[in-house]
Amino acid sequence: MATKEKKSIFEWLTGGGEADTFDEIESGGSSYVAVSKTGAATALPVEEEEAGELAVDVYQTPTHIIIKAMIAGVRPEDLDVSITRDMVTVRGKRERHTEGTAGDFFFQELYWGSFSRTISLPQEVEIEDAEASEKHGLLIIRLPKLDKGRQAKLKVKSN
Repeated sequence: MATKEKKSIFEWLTGGGEADTFDEIESGGSSYVAVSKTGAATALPVEEEEAGELAVDVYQTPTHIIIKAMIAGVRPEDLDVSITRDMVTVRGKRERHTEGTAGDFFFQELYWGSFSRTISLPQEVEIEDAEASEKHGLLIIRLPKLDKGRQAKLKVKSN
């Protein structure tokens, strides 16, 4: 019985035939350089650090849409909240402040670094009357619902 040879990663990704198998990958600033056994080099781009996704609770009252998120450890100047009539984006950065080194930790489960979250709102809101507050690490965004059924009477002026 004939044995089937394993494909290289290049063959597997491209579905192609013979290709170089790589011996080492070296860091080269904004890219990595993969060096094959035959000496050919291929530049691979460095992935940008991806922002973490902020966990949120979103609910409504008869008059408001409320968004809550835990932002403990984030300074107000490191927080950006952008609002449109139908969307809210919260961006921020949680700076790491530790006394220990990597070898001193038993667990490292907390998220440090940039985070963001864009929330599509189920209803349009009045952005001019929106409020954001923080207490004990809990961000609360209160968005008044846009009342499309509201009517106002206009007085006609005579010139």
